[in-house]
Amino acid sequence: MTDCFDDPAARIEDADALRGHIGPVSPLATGKVLRRLDQFCRDFIALSPFLVLASCDAEGNADASPRGDGPGFVRVLDDNTLLIPDRRGNNRVDSFGNILSAPGVGLVFMVPGIPETLRVNGKAHATRDPALLAPSVMQERVPVTGLVVTVEEAYFHCGKALIRSKLWDPASQVPRNSFPTLGRIIADQTKAVDGDEADRNLEEAYRLRLY
Repeated sequence: MTDCFDDPAARIEDADALRGHIGPVSPLATGKVLRRLDQFCRDFIALSPFLVLASCDAEGNADASPRGDGPGFVRVLDDNTLLIPDRRGNNRVDSFGNILSAPGVGLVFMVPGIPETLRVNGKAHATRDPALLAPSVMQERVPVTGLVVTVEEAYFHCGKALIRSKLWDPASQVPRNSFPTLGRIIADQTKAVDGDEADRNLEEAYRLRLY
């Protein structure tokens, strides 16, 4: 049991209290929400090499997963349907497992150099249809699984978060040697592998097994 750090009396417990605390939402913020992908959305997705996929299971346990590849790796099948190819990974399939019991997903698309993001919410299901997945081939490898997302909401989000974080500013990049490698971290956390060996395995995976 974790300690309670905030005053229970200060917690916001219902929607009315939340709206009263934050204040009214602007008509522009609600009016910008689309029920399908327009040309601006399509063009942004075509430029995007990276997104974050949010999902949760039937009990409400949440997960957020990064997805990335070349710009436009997410295919727009029509105004209400996206296909996200599943590239080689660690086979945990956390997102897919969640979607089997609770199909709701949220996507945040990012484009390097552009502070605004595109948010897409909808329902998803896993597919292994070879004809659908074949156009997502990379390095002669067709993904064996994909995520089909039926779009219910799409809207652009202002760039304040990325501007504040200076995410695209090269001067804000952290030197790689200022933080341990993932191999070293896994070795320390699991006690199941040597750090040098873990680093070699990870480097090989990055070099040879991206697809």
